[in-house]
Amino acid sequence: QVQLVESGGGSVQPGGSLSLSCAASGSGVSRYAMGWYRQAPGKQRVLVALIGAGGRTNYGDSMEGRFTISRDNAKNTVFLQMNSLKPEDTAVYYCRAVYNAYDYWGQGTQVTVSS
Repeated sequence: QVQLVESGGGSVQPGGSLSLSCAASGSGVSRYAMGWYRQAPGKQRVLVALIGAGGRTNYGDSMEGRFTISRDNAKNTVFLQMNSLKPEDTAVYYCRAVYNAYDYWGQGTQVTVSS
């Protein structure tokens, strides 16, 4: 069992930056691929970024360049640095941990980009 707790969400003006964190607890967390997804009101949940156990990264459509995912295996934490935020980035951001058939989600953290 893995528990995920996101933090760092909030409100920011367009062009601003936010950094999200996801603290994972449980056994073998370093083996998991970790990712960030987001869901805007009335829309499907979509991939923002994913980082494998070995550090390989994958970004969702139009995410790379403004968003950067990283992980600290010693702290069982994955980060999402978000720059040049736009109003369309407004969503609930969810952390996910996946390893074989094991698939866990966090509760989500709200990010609002508005002037």
